[in-house]
Amino acid sequence: MITREDLESFLIRMGLEHEEVDDGMYLLEGKEGGAKIVAHHTPPLLLLRLKVIDLGEGSNGATNLFQRLLELNATDIVHGAYGIEEGDVILSDTLELETLDFHELQASLESLQLAASEHIDEIRRLVPAREEG
Repeated sequence: MITREDLESFLIRMGLEHEEVDDGMYLLEGKEGGAKIVAHHTPPLLLLRLKVIDLGEGSNGATNLFQRLLELNATDIVHGAYGIEEGDVILSDTLELETLDFHELQASLESLQLAASEHIDEIRRLVPAREEG
């Protein structure tokens, strides 16, 4: 099983800046300053989470956005899936520590970053306009 020390070794090997912000929870930043990913080492799993965009107050009129996120999950996401959490569109992935190796972790992190960068413009266009009040 991959320990926290093993995980930190993998992150160093990938050249990722990282900071342990809580017990077993790391904030990762890519080489080119892309979106930050939270990695939470909670045996027997490693949870990866990347915030894509804030939906703001409510999600009225977001049917097209939700449909497109589900379509992307089915056709274009290799690792993980889009979801909605506390008013944010996120990408997340869950990996088993028992069988996790360097290349699987690297592929998952790169897949999340690539998906976010490729889809962000389309997602922004689909987020309903916020009402000014």
